[in-house]
Amino acid sequence: AGMGNPARDALKSGRNRFRSRDARRARDRRQAEYMGKLVRFGVSLDEDLLEPFDALCARKSYSNRSEAIRDLIRKALVEDDWRDAGGQGAGTLTLVYDHHKNDLARRLMKIQHDDHDIIVTTLHVHLDHYNCLEVLVLKGEAARVRALADRLISCRGVKHGTFSVTTTGQDLA
Repeated sequence: AGMGNPARDALKSGRNRFRSRDARRARDRRQAEYMGKLVRFGVSLDEDLLEPFDALCARKSYSNRSEAIRDLIRKALVEDDWRDAGGQGAGTLTLVYDHHKNDLARRLMKIQHDDHDIIVTTLHVHLDHYNCLEVLVLKGEAARVRALADRLISCRGVKHGTFSVTTTGQDLA
């Protein structure tokens, strides 16, 4: 009475496998409706490139390689959009400067006031008695945003400046 029929058990097992596969397919269809059509493709990589990529994925806490690849593709698309300098864009500008030098703080403030409509917010931090860190969040016509960032970074007396571009998210899946 304790032993089942092995053929029937195998058939039941197969049915359950198909049910779970059908459930996975239904879940994938629901995700595709939300995200767009999900397409699978293969990538061939040299092992010497894959190992450090996997280490990077682990360091950045990606749950899988696909998530990391999606982020890399989005980053490349955003950077490409910025190269064309068309449409709307956003970014963060970080400056480090000695506010005691050459009337620099006043000059930076004047440039910022000239383009106040594309500056969303600023953060000013006193790093020490002389050096300040300023972070500006910029949003607007991409060419104007880039030009403002370039003008501020190139001011005589700015020790270090970086502009990190991003997207407004409207044209990115």
